[in-house]
Amino acid sequence: MSEVKILLTENEMPEKWYNVMADMPNPPKPPLHPGTGQPIGPEDLSAIFPMELIKQEVTRERWIEIPDEVQDIYRLWRPSPLYRARRLEKALDTPAKIYYKNEGVSPAGSHKLNTAVAQAYYNKQQGIMRLSTETGAGQWGIALSQACNFFGMECRVFMVKVSYNQKPYRRTMMEIFGSSVLPSPSTETKFGRQALADDPDTPGSLGIAISEAVEIAAQRDDTNYALGSVLNHVVLHQTVIGLEAREQMAKAGDYPDVVIGCCGGGSNFSGIAFPFFYDKQTDGAKVRLVGVEPSACPTLTRGKFAYDFGDTAGLTPLVNMYTLGAGFMPPGIHSGGLRYHGDSPLLSQLVHDGFIEAVALDQTSVFEGAKLFARSEGIVPAPESSHAIQCAINEALAAKEAGESRTILVNLSGHGLLDMPSYEAYLTGRLEDYPLPEDILAKSLQSLPQVG
Repeated sequence: MSEVKILLTENEMPEKWYNVMADMPNPPKPPLHPGTGQPIGPEDLSAIFPMELIKQEVTRERWIEIPDEVQDIYRLWRPSPLYRARRLEKALDTPAKIYYKNEGVSPAGSHKLNTAVAQAYYNKQQGIMRLSTETGAGQWGIALSQACNFFGMECRVFMVKVSYNQKPYRRTMMEIFGSSVLPSPSTETKFGRQALADDPDTPGSLGIAISEAVEIAAQRDDTNYALGSVLNHVVLHQTVIGLEAREQMAKAGDYPDVVIGCCGGGSNFSGIAFPFFYDKQTDGAKVRLVGVEPSACPTLTRGKFAYDFGDTAGLTPLVNMYTLGAGFMPPGIHSGGLRYHGDSPLLSQLVHDGFIEAVALDQTSVFEGAKLFARSEGIVPAPESSHAIQCAINEALAAKEAGESRTILVNLSGHGLLDMPSYEAYLTGRLEDYPLPEDILAKSLQSLPQVG
């Protein structure tokens, strides 16, 4: 077996997803109806989600079978490889061992296809032929476009305007797979027109794009809504990452001291971290779990743990999570996939209860880490994934300073080959840090809904 690349065979791919709710000491509080403020039931979600996904949203069953049709498509790229980053270790002159799980090998170039395929499948099974969604940096839009293409479905994507302009090739990839892509806010929806009237120069946000996609889905019986992060069923589907990584680490004869992933809505970090949380709860494993977010959008590190809407218009249920306020307008940083005001309720609860750590990094330091990783390992990481990489570098340097061994597992959630404008801005010195001012955060949090 190579000491650099650790592979699983096709037969070793997980056949079940792991549901972290089965092992949480404090499950999240129930979602609330946006109109009544009362806990929602399945009928409240059935207008935009298929019943099987609604069941996955609420179940506390530990293991959920992955349908054969989903596994067949997963086999296009799964199991994804795990690498030992020896050249990066050498560049850092560290005694730490660094492993990275490469989710950039998927056809979409990121981890997002793990849930896109599952969501398209369950919708198609219920007779839905059209999905609407939002996307930040574009990884999710590409993934859902591909998944809808696999199942012969239509897809409409509302892409946050700043990313629509910054990342035109991601938009082109969505269109290759048959999706219609609109900059958000758009003139196609009532809320989009309102947002443009309020601020014609708005860069857009994931909260606004979600509002537009939900509005479209609610208007047509043949259309449902699909979300690329945050919700319980999305996080569930992503656990194939961590389940594979556990087996690969065992093949390497190793086990991580720390597991790291970037964090926007929480799906890729939770996907790699939650199976190791299972080890903590059932076997007493001492592994640390660290989510990394941008200092410009510091949801877990500076947000408030409270009920809030998942979108700006207030169309979605209220969920208990760390939030910066549904009306928060993040700056146009180049890690567009991390520009979300809230986080997964499951992840938020585990952070609140002290099982998971969170850190925030400035984007210039993140691109420094990305450059070092690319020059060492030969892979250009997505700006989002680079947050996790820089945190892993910091951990490795801390191990060096302390003169101790440390095994680090990081999720490389996607490649950055379609993010060259961001790298160009960094290399030409046009990239700036945007630490969130306290007065802007305080003002945004004042708009949180009052929940009894």
